[in-house]
Amino acid sequence: MSDETPPPAAEQPAAQPAPPAAAQSAAPAQPVAPAAPLPPLTAAEDKQWASFAHFGGILAFLPALIIFLAFKDRGAQTRAEAKEALNWQITWIAVAIVANILFGIIDTILWAAVPAGAWAVYLVVSGLLGFLGWVPYLVNVVFSIIGGVKITNGEEHYRYPVAVRLIK
Repeated sequence: MSDETPPPAAEQPAAQPAPPAAAQSAAPAQPVAPAAPLPPLTAAEDKQWASFAHFGGILAFLPALIIFLAFKDRGAQTRAEAKEALNWQITWIAVAIVANILFGIIDTILWAAVPAGAWAVYLVVSGLLGFLGWVPYLVNVVFSIIGGVKITNGEEHYRYPVAVRLIK
């Protein structure tokens, strides 16, 4: 038998009952005042955030989405450029997904069709397909930089050459 036996139930402290719900919230609820609207962007800030929306395309769609949601009501140029950049980002991501799926299918077909002694040809073709998978991203980087530079240099609006306008 061990020397460490629990004390009898009478010696254990009793659990305290929870106070009733009414006693917990004795103070009346205070209404929360709505936040004051943020001031509109200055012309320089509007241009700056508009260019950031384009430059952010290097990182994918998230910067353009954040800028659009955060500043759409504070600057007309920022709203228009973030919307344009976001539409471009959605377009190129869809193109990249479709292209990589097609390249994977082609690569699989080639792998199955290659005769036993022609593995070098397969590796070259597979490497080219792997490189082609990066082309949509590289095109995105180039056009995102062009858009950001044009806005920074004073153009009022930049339109990407091919973009599905999902966000109006």
